[in-house]
Amino acid sequence: MKSMNQKVKEGYNRAANAYSNKFRDQFKSNRHLDMLIQKLEKGSTIVDIGCGSGAPIDAYLVRHGFAVTGIDISEEQIKLAKENVPEATYEVMDMSDLKKEQFQVDAVVSFYALFHIPREQHLHVVQLMRSFLRPNGLLLITMGASEWEGKDDDFCGTEMYWSHFGVEQNKELITTAGFSILFDEIDTTGDEKHLIVLARAV
Repeated sequence: MKSMNQKVKEGYNRAANAYSNKFRDQFKSNRHLDMLIQKLEKGSTIVDIGCGSGAPIDAYLVRHGFAVTGIDISEEQIKLAKENVPEATYEVMDMSDLKKEQFQVDAVVSFYALFHIPREQHLHVVQLMRSFLRPNGLLLITMGASEWEGKDDDFCGTEMYWSHFGVEQNKELITTAGFSILFDEIDTTGDEKHLIVLARAV
């Protein structure tokens, strides 16, 4: 039986172009990215976990003078990312396989990605994100806005899976992982609801 992670990987490989064209531009992330950018020095290093096609998140960060490394479980998404943002560095990688202190960066961003792995793994992965950060490093992440696990049989023409907690449990997870929350809100762009959190490593 295939794991949830493997199904997500296969789904995004099949839907890479359709997802990038249909969804990513619906989510207007610049306001939240600007909040992060204002707290970073130009040239700071950022790792994007679940980078997708690199657009619009990594493209925006690179344009503002940051050194970006992106990882994603989907080979097809990484192929697109290398074409879309050649200035960044990309690698195919499952966030569930990350190792403690695998990166040393000034900030971690992760948009629309964490809830594609089983929610029982979320705390561990956010703790890994904390280990990637230099002192006072920053995390900008989107999470679920309600408690739910399930699938969509027609997500950009393929099957896709989600698993997430509700808002309060997600915020508790962030603080338990070693962060102080600077900002959080429910983002409703793209006719969807996501919790978005900006936090500082403590």
